Amino acid sequence: DALPLCTTSFMRDIVLIDDHPLLRKGLTRTIEKEADLSVVGQMDSAEEALGAIEDLTPDLAIVDISLPGMSGMELIKHLQSRTPDVRILVVSRHDESLYAERCIRAGARGYVMKQEAGDAIVNAIRTVLNGRIFVSEEINERLLQSMAEGGRDRIMQSPLEVLSDRELEVFELTGRGDSTREIAERLHLSVKTVESYRARIKNKLNLDSANELMKHAVQWVESENST
Repeated sequence: DALPLCTTSFMRDIVLIDDHPLLRKGLTRTIEKEADLSVVGQMDSAEEALGAIEDLTPDLAIVDISLPGMSGMELIKHLQSRTPDVRILVVSRHDESLYAERCIRAGARGYVMKQEAGDAIVNAIRTVLNGRIFVSEEINERLLQSMAEGGRDRIMQSPLEVLSDRELEVFELTGRGDSTREIAERLHLSVKTVESYRARIKNKLNLDSANELMKHAVQWVESENST
């Protein structure tokens, strides 16, 4: 259910970090229909956002996962350590069953799909600003189950859940067609380290070759983009 308007009269400042200008424009339009919410900054990369957020000191940062350079996941971790008072809401097209729990563990306070209607996103914003965590009912159940069981024996919704955050990032970039060297440059890693990540991914997913890894990664990225 939608939360009531904040009873205080002051504005709540929000920054948007997303590399799609049209998405930022649409979100800004939705947010600024609310009398007490204001978008005070827009950035298209995590690197730009880090300095800007320290200067702007917003109440909330809305972050996408897929960003050029540093990923949204890494940005969340940096913001959590550098500006812990800034609450973080992830708004992403990526499957919440694979990413929501990771983002919450990293320090985000909520996760909502971009496909959701504007009022659902506003509801998520208000939930996070009011100090609560916003996720879908399904993800909330999984988080509670994970807490109750200490993370043991949880049924995985996707085979990719066995991958670490960094391994999943390498897997996604592989599916986008980036070479090992390109991934290394993008993630500020050595080529050898990226090769090690790819070897671990193949082992965890029971894939026999680099070609098989590429095939699975491309298919996954295509399925993500089709949602």
